[in-house]
Amino acid sequence: MTNVSKVALVTGAGSGIGKAAALALLADGYQVVLAGRRPEPLNDVAQHSGAGARALAVVADVSDESSVFDLFNNTVRTFGRLDVLFNNAGISAPGVLLEDLTLAQWQAVVNVNLTGMFLCLRQAFRVMKMQAPQGGRIINNGSISATTPRPNSIAYSSTKHAVSGITKTASLDGRKYNIAVGQIDIGNAATDMTQRMQAGILQANGEVMVEPVMDVNIVGQSVLYMANLPLSANVMFHTVMATRMPFAGRG
Repeated sequence: MTNVSKVALVTGAGSGIGKAAALALLADGYQVVLAGRRPEPLNDVAQHSGAGARALAVVADVSDESSVFDLFNNTVRTFGRLDVLFNNAGISAPGVLLEDLTLAQWQAVVNVNLTGMFLCLRQAFRVMKMQAPQGGRIINNGSISATTPRPNSIAYSSTKHAVSGITKTASLDGRKYNIAVGQIDIGNAATDMTQRMQAGILQANGEVMVEPVMDVNIVGQSVLYMANLPLSANVMFHTVMATRMPFAGRG
């Protein structure tokens, strides 16, 4: 274990990519706050990790300002500082026709994927600029949909386009505080969200096709790589994807 004294916070840590990243960080010696809306999955991850007191499960809703405030206060109160935020929590809307998407469905995605990411990033800035030694690293979970969307994905794709803007702006604004901000864009990691791809998913040309997926633990190792960089270096955009998925040249 190489990072026993370092503290990381992972949102959406109860399943999928967040779980894989949290387990990778814990295995490397980090103290990790596991944040999510449901306590049972968070506690399961903490127990599965075998990390004992280095894993702290905290129920939080990233779309709620006071909940985010409490989450970061809990992190600092328990572990003393914050070195890494994996800003991971996200949802998607039903894959319906654009004209059939309801305002409530649109707003639900915006509230988590965009507003929630901002609220967590803002609070991380507030913590990291005041701690000693100053600074830290923030890794935003973007998507390859930020550059190449799928059909019937306007809410998800729009928020992930916005995440790229958040990453670039925060990377600039974080320099004066020694805060490095980067983004990981993931394609077809094997999670509950991507199960439909293995049954066949709509392509840009109207066909339905089964798509390859990759082990989600590969993403966990990618997050760990970014987290372990010295603050003098930054991966602003990192793309990791199933090699044979239809991304380059999609459509």
